[in-house]
Amino acid sequence: MVRINLLPVRTSKRQETARQQLAILGVSVLLVLVAGLGLYVYAQAKIKAAKEEIARAESELQQLKGKIGELENIKKLKDEVTKKLDVLGQLRKGKTGPVRRLATLSDSTPEKLWITKYAESGERVTIGGIALDEDLIATFMRNLQGSEDFTNVELVVSEQTDVGGVKAKRFELTCTLKGLKKEEPPAPAPKK
Repeated sequence: MVRINLLPVRTSKRQETARQQLAILGVSVLLVLVAGLGLYVYAQAKIKAAKEEIARAESELQQLKGKIGELENIKKLKDEVTKKLDVLGQLRKGKTGPVRRLATLSDSTPEKLWITKYAESGERVTIGGIALDEDLIATFMRNLQGSEDFTNVELVVSEQTDVGGVKAKRFELTCTLKGLKKEEPPAPAPKK
């Protein structure tokens, strides 16, 4: 009988199978490492992108906080200006009495005419002064008569005087205040 030695073939097949298994193991380990490295790089890229997004958002938030602060300052300034304008409006509405009358008097006074006396007694006003000529006095009287504050302008005295070596006219006139509100006594309460 013939004997065939199959042992070396089995051994060589085992070695071949072992080499294939080692190659498969190596390729598998290599694929796992490449996949793991790929996932790691991908995760790091996402983390970096998220950190950049957070930094950009924080920067934008700081800018917006600055703008909000500026807007709040502007609102405060606007409120202050509004309050001041309201006060000015109230002052303008309440601008009556001597201030308004003196402003009207100043606006009505022509050049080269000087007021030396101003006195109020109820509705009656007495004004005295010096002018270079009678035409200036007449212009002054017309201006007062045309104003919103004075009426019934009458010349009381006009006489020649010497002021610092220059001949001038000293005058005195009277007028009545327009629209001066007289205080009325309170009405008696009705009896029951």
